[in-house]
Amino acid sequence: MVRLITHNLLSCHVRNCNKDNFPLVFSDVELVIRESEVNYDFLRRFLPKLDWTALVDTARSLGDESLPDEQPAEMTEEQLRALHHVLLEMHVEEGNMTCRGCGHVYQISNGIPNMLLAEHEIGR
Repeated sequence: MVRLITHNLLSCHVRNCNKDNFPLVFSDVELVIRESEVNYDFLRRFLPKLDWTALVDTARSLGDESLPDEQPAEMTEEQLRALHHVLLEMHVEEGNMTCRGCGHVYQISNGIPNMLLAEHEIGR
């Protein structure tokens, strides 16, 4: 499943695409919410790996407004629960992720993103 925790780590790898290739932009999305148990320690450890601005913008594009604009220095339990929901409970089942830099479209089918590139698109 494409969750926002995965999406926040993905960028376009088409040859010569090195500008505006992150984050990929969702479109035509079928979104499913799957509740899961919150692991606060995991969330705190994962925070430094996140691009907060990209996460917030992506969550808002999918209709979730629960995260603050700026990453708090110390997150409350309520903020961590909101982060958990955005990162781990929002699943994109179908749709597309498009690179703003080159326009390449990565399709998502049955929750699996197709990140494979054609031979002529592969960066060397």
